Amino acid sequence: MSYGAFADFYDGLTGNVGYKERADYILSLLEKFSHDAGLTLDLACGTGSLTLELKKRGVDVYGTDASPDMLSVALQKSAEAGEQILFLCQKMQSLDLYGTIDTCVCTLDSINHLTDIRDVKKAFERVSLFMNKGGLFVFDVNTPYKHREVLADNVFVFDTDEVYCVWQNTPLDEMLTEITLDFFIPEGDSYYRISEDFTERAYPEETLRELLSGAGFETLGVFGDMTEESPAECEQRMIFVARKI
Repeated sequence: MSYGAFADFYDGLTGNVGYKERADYILSLLEKFSHDAGLTLDLACGTGSLTLELKKRGVDVYGTDASPDMLSVALQKSAEAGEQILFLCQKMQSLDLYGTIDTCVCTLDSINHLTDIRDVKKAFERVSLFMNKGGLFVFDVNTPYKHREVLADNVFVFDTDEVYCVWQNTPLDEMLTEITLDFFIPEGDSYYRISEDFTERAYPEETLRELLSGAGFETLGVFGDMTEESPAECEQRMIFVARKI
């Protein structure tokens, strides 16, 4: 999936994410574990909103994403902000960098888009391959609880000045959810429709810990979203912090 239409409206539909707060939160986690960000990769960076916020905070950061449409928006956004940021079009599971990194961040359920556990394993191994010893890997995932209780078979509607979006979920099993997005875009007195779909898989905490260990990482902590506390039973997003051994 290239996220063509989604790329055009992604920022408008994710305005509640709080990228500034999320950038501050990530930096606070690095400080908690006494880690200097150094050269940082924003893995699956999407439209580059978090990349840009980290750059504004003095982090030496660049981004990768599998979608050229998302990266096109990211490049335009960084240029408008007067920042020069490198963006590379690469899949997580076939990451191929020019050198090593000290930190990798991967946010907003990007790992969940890897619906085959073998691809998650490959992605972790590729991050590990290019990470310096002692480097930190900070990522989040949507939880099994969110897939089961929040996404479920629900339909969500987003109405903005630019687009009317219907988000429909179809559970394929307890951990796997198919998501269909219908965009109704104003054109004169009428609308035209574009549809896109993708699938997300939830992974239990223990499974991700095992995959990290197999890729040469030590899990330092697993937290509830935007907290430094253990995830609650009804947590919708978990944050992992792992160190390259």
